[in-house]
Amino acid sequence: MSDSLDRLWSPWRSEYIESFASEGGGGCVFCDALASSDDDARYVVWRGKTCFAILNRFPYNAGHILIVPNRHLPSLQDLTTEEDAEVMASAKRMMRLLTETMHPQGFNFGANVGRVSGAGMADHVHFHVVPRWNGDTNFMPVVGGTKVISEELAATYRKLKEAVVKK
Repeated sequence: MSDSLDRLWSPWRSEYIESFASEGGGGCVFCDALASSDDDARYVVWRGKTCFAILNRFPYNAGHILIVPNRHLPSLQDLTTEEDAEVMASAKRMMRLLTETMHPQGFNFGANVGRVSGAGMADHVHFHVVPRWNGDTNFMPVVGGTKVISEELAATYRKLKEAVVKK
């Protein structure tokens, strides 16, 4: 047994994390999106009373949606009961929307709370809804240092936004 620790490097995460510092002069990309009236430019899929849904600009898979509370809070524990309820209802709504438009076979749902847990935006808690398909993982991130996303972000956004409008 080796004393060394094997590591898998994911340099694309650096681009993701650093992108937040470059947008809006180091402000919060989620608060900026909430304040913006241009949902198309920000990829805001849906707005509720206490939270909103936005496409992840650096997705794990096509259709990767973030559910974001409107209030800028660092932790799940800071949410009110009303916010808790709308986050969960929104997650279910986005899963239904993704199921209707993209037909995934499953989902990952969760949050990384705090920088050490992997949160790229640790100061504004948010929840990931990641559609999954059988065989959607491959060797490219490890061997090629490249994450393969099967659909352009703008195309995914148009598809989801059109479905939201129909409802």
